[in-house]
Amino acid sequence: MVIKVVSGRKALPIVVVMAALPATAYAGTAEEGKSRDRQGAHAAPAHQAVVKNASAVKKTAHKQDVLQASPELISVVGKQEDPVLSGTTRRHSTANVQVISAQEIVRTGQSNAMAALEQLMPSVSSPSFSGVGSNRFIRTMQLRNLSADQTLVLVNGKRRHLTANFNANAGPNSGTEPADLSLIPLSAIDHIEVITEGASALYGQDAIAGAVNIVLKHNTSGGSLNFVDSGYYAGDGVGVNGYGDYAIKLGNRGGYLDVAAQVSNQLPTNRSGLYTGSMYFPLADGSVDPRQTKAGRDFNRLEGLGHTTMETLSVNGALPITDSIRGYLTATYGHRTVENQVTYRNPANNNTVRALYPDGFIPLMGMTENDFQVNGGVQGTTAGFDWDGYVTFGRDDESYTTLNSDNPTFGLASKRNFYDGSDISTQLVTGFKASRNFTPSFLSRPVTLEFGGEYRHDTFQLTAGEYQSWANGGVKVLDGPNAGATATPGASGHIGASPDTASNTARDTFDGHVNLSFHILPKWEWTLGGHVVSYSSLATTETGSVGTRYDFNKRWAIRANFNTGYRPPTLGQENYYYTSTFPTYTFAQLPTTSAAAKALGGGQLKGEYSRSYSIGIDAHPVDNFTLTANLYRIAINDRMANSTQFGGTAVESMLNNLGLNGIRYVQYYTNPVNTVTNGGDVNAAYNLNLHKYGQWIFSVGVNFADTEISHYNSTPSQLLALNQPYFDAYAQNTLLHSSPKNRETLGITWAKDKWLVSFQEQRYGQLTYIANPSLTAKDWTVVKPAFITNLTVSYDINPRWSLSVGAQNLFNKYPNQVSKAGQASSSGAFKYPYYSAYGFMGGYYFAKISYHL
Repeated sequence: MVIKVVSGRKALPIVVVMAALPATAYAGTAEEGKSRDRQGAHAAPAHQAVVKNASAVKKTAHKQDVLQASPELISVVGKQEDPVLSGTTRRHSTANVQVISAQEIVRTGQSNAMAALEQLMPSVSSPSFSGVGSNRFIRTMQLRNLSADQTLVLVNGKRRHLTANFNANAGPNSGTEPADLSLIPLSAIDHIEVITEGASALYGQDAIAGAVNIVLKHNTSGGSLNFVDSGYYAGDGVGVNGYGDYAIKLGNRGGYLDVAAQVSNQLPTNRSGLYTGSMYFPLADGSVDPRQTKAGRDFNRLEGLGHTTMETLSVNGALPITDSIRGYLTATYGHRTVENQVTYRNPANNNTVRALYPDGFIPLMGMTENDFQVNGGVQGTTAGFDWDGYVTFGRDDESYTTLNSDNPTFGLASKRNFYDGSDISTQLVTGFKASRNFTPSFLSRPVTLEFGGEYRHDTFQLTAGEYQSWANGGVKVLDGPNAGATATPGASGHIGASPDTASNTARDTFDGHVNLSFHILPKWEWTLGGHVVSYSSLATTETGSVGTRYDFNKRWAIRANFNTGYRPPTLGQENYYYTSTFPTYTFAQLPTTSAAAKALGGGQLKGEYSRSYSIGIDAHPVDNFTLTANLYRIAINDRMANSTQFGGTAVESMLNNLGLNGIRYVQYYTNPVNTVTNGGDVNAAYNLNLHKYGQWIFSVGVNFADTEISHYNSTPSQLLALNQPYFDAYAQNTLLHSSPKNRETLGITWAKDKWLVSFQEQRYGQLTYIANPSLTAKDWTVVKPAFITNLTVSYDINPRWSLSVGAQNLFNKYPNQVSKAGQASSSGAFKYPYYSAYGFMGGYYFAKISYHL
């Protein structure tokens, strides 16, 4: 359904479902499907249709940030004639797909696509602060309340490589190593497709929760420049963000080249409480050191964003070789530096070299990242088959540092800045896929067959840090009442990787699939999908899907799906080793196959098998009103998660015998439970044209997802012998209750002449925050439900220049504070629940100016 928005003197195309927040899938009617089917296998390639449409829109549309989108890109269900040639995902009217336009993304004022998706879609959760330690470096996303790496991420329909960053600490992204959406320039994105179905068989392994496909711009001319200034009401976290794109025509047969870039700088925020711990040793007579009462207490900097700078670049192009064959290339590059302040070390701590830091110190954990991916291939049409042969290579290299710190076992010879080593992940993919329409005499409509295969080579490398970052220099505590005691070796804050813990692993994967779409009756469609994947280090797995849809008429349709899925453990999940020092103890994430993990019952990780069921409706009950609704159930066997944090005298002794000295608590990634997620979502949008009072678009989005444990796997005998719980309440809460079970949004968008106002009210359900594993249930913090208001106002100064101002969390809402015992367990560092779904930093403002080329 395409309508017009009148802005200034020009009419703009708009699709109802794109208008407001959240986006709602457009349900193609049976008649539209028949029209597409009649085109048959000789329909124009998708890239040509898209380029032609984009050119037409560009000639007629006012160049401003308004509610506009290409209709061809928004009809997200209904059979697609060329699933191979298009950069979009394979679409079936039996599966639910939601589309977010570039205009919606930039209108949020967010600096990256992941943050924008969280604001726009109730089924997506992505807290701005992902946790402590390495969790803080990269923002992650959950779909339908499942783990961050249970969503398959694609760019132009091709698999996106994984980040090298393993999230070892507690929080909604605990134990995950997903792909990173934030390294793609905002200005490069044409739209984002979110497949909210368990779709491993249809779209690829890992898509247990669903899939996200980022489709890049493919224009032949034009572009834009945007500059955003932002900050928090509290006066910190000031950010500057510039992004732009430019497109040129290649040849005269639909070739194009789109170049986009983004540069951003985000200053730190801090919401920690005052430091409540002891700072100085008592005097010789036992009295309090007078400096204790005179010293300030503003030392905590743990709870807040770090200082981040990021530069990203993308290139997306295609060039016809013949009338039926074209070559294409997509490349992205990202460079990011992050510095996060970690736990304050007071001068009375044994790990503080007081000659270097007489008043204590706050270490900085730093990361420098270089990430790129190149996708290239040739595609075309031969003998009625659409085909695509391609090669992709992606690499993420993250180098870690500990700054403003010490290694107390080197005493006065200790360095202050340390290189801790690097995590490097790569993925090489080469593949081929093809599709064709057939018209059997016994069916009233064509049958679409799509098939293909891939070979993937994945690697994960953990390199050692410099000597002092991990070594024991043999120096005892130099002074104070504990002089001569043993200090913790390695850089305080984040110990570097030693040569013994370094690793370099690889995996080969062979992946084949076939999909079939057909109608047994003119209004009754079926889709069948199958995937077979063989891993060099894991079992061969088969997954399948069955989907159906029945169109009662042009306004109402019902659909249902059954899918089986499989997600293998990543190489990082199998081999990652991480050590972090806190003021009073040291924690380590153990590789699953290490001697220490095996001694505690760990071992070879198993992949996750899933079964998902869904039923839904697509409807246009009245003109200008669109409705989709879904109910689903996702059962996952051998769910992967971090174990309990094991500790105690017996565990420490065992670790010392294995050469892991000074480590008090450890955990490893494992398969502790089976889970079941029951949920549903409803999205509705209504367009109301009041002519001289402007055009109004109202939308409502609701998502609920409740995950529970259906079965506990047996506790390993090694843990039983040590009287250690396998998967305790803290670990269970991290898996089940660190994200809200429900989200609701109400969106209202108004456009008239040169003005556009977008209003959004969000409600976040409750979650449970546990500040420290040692806390009893009475000291856990329940983060209460909250309403968050977002507002954006845009004005077109002239056809080329536009201005937007807005606020997220307009009324400066903060979550309730952590319990007193919880705050005390961190010496006041965690004042608010750090994985609050809507953050803990209060209101955020932005101003954006745009120039359209």
